[in-house]
Amino acid sequence: MSKKELSVFSIAATYIGTVVGAGFASGQEVLQFFGFHGIRGFIGLFVAAFIFILYGYFILLLGNRLNAVSHYEVIMKAGGPVFGKIIDYVIIFFLFGAFTAMLAGTGAIFKEQFGLPTQIGSVMMAVISVMTVLTGIAGVISAISFVVPILLIGVFVVSVLAIFYMPDIAVIGRISMPFDAAVKNFFMSGIIYASYNLLMSVAILAPLGNETSKKSKLKMGALFGGIGLWLGATMILIAILTNMPKAAQYQIPMLYIAGKYSETLKLIYSFILIAEIYTTAVGNLYGFVARLTDTKSIKYKIYTIVTGGIALILSNFGFSKLVHYMYPVAGYAGIVMLIGLTYGVIKKKTI
Repeated sequence: MSKKELSVFSIAATYIGTVVGAGFASGQEVLQFFGFHGIRGFIGLFVAAFIFILYGYFILLLGNRLNAVSHYEVIMKAGGPVFGKIIDYVIIFFLFGAFTAMLAGTGAIFKEQFGLPTQIGSVMMAVISVMTVLTGIAGVISAISFVVPILLIGVFVVSVLAIFYMPDIAVIGRISMPFDAAVKNFFMSGIIYASYNLLMSVAILAPLGNETSKKSKLKMGALFGGIGLWLGATMILIAILTNMPKAAQYQIPMLYIAGKYSETLKLIYSFILIAEIYTTAVGNLYGFVARLTDTKSIKYKIYTIVTGGIALILSNFGFSKLVHYMYPVAGYAGIVMLIGLTYGVIKKKTI
């Protein structure tokens, strides 16, 4: 049976949607990895964008050639029986951890924006994520592709307002708080940020690559996906730097910034943010469960529901703490994965 022909837009949008989520759209990731570095944060973002484009393409193409249904085929091919197995276990662990962070992020929005208990937001996100993942990979791709353009528009509007109302552009050059950053070196921040997100994204990118037969579409999808991620993160970084150090006091910095200009805009961005958290939550949950069991079996449904319940309980740890401590650790683990992919490309000529 011939493979479906996804459009370049669908591939790029799914790539972007898998990466963005509670950490990205809220501004918390950009703050932790780049905002505290001030002007040097832009260099770190450029490094991250290059890695997103290059390795995003590697993963998509390997997924295509190996007819991947999860990240396992790609990781084992690139890393070998020993190296690949280690990376596989790391990915499984952090897919679950990132899904938990998405639930915590929704709870933080419900508390900061609506004054509601965090548990309400977390429960809501857990339920709709589980329901989507139960529909399989097709439902996950459709959901993610639909939401991405809405996020980019929202980020653009808030960031443009921040630039327009910026009292003094020189303030950006005076911001430098690397001691508070998740990764103290701005160059390493870019590497860790990209590798962390790729570690999480491989669970969707690998099977996504198997959804089309054209290499050119995968290449352009990775290119536009990487550029889209860079552009969105750059706009968020500008908005945050023009509102430092006040923005650093909030779990959801972009909501604070949006609220400075309009309560209506703040409310709209809240819903956009929730939608983006949803895209990453379903990507992480699908990747986690698809690795553990056959997606066409009854176990798939059981594992999906049980995983949602356990993550919901652990989400009480708190969103900003999860970003600060778990994400950098996952980033270093992601570097191990990138080394494995590079080895697979150069030594084994898998691409």
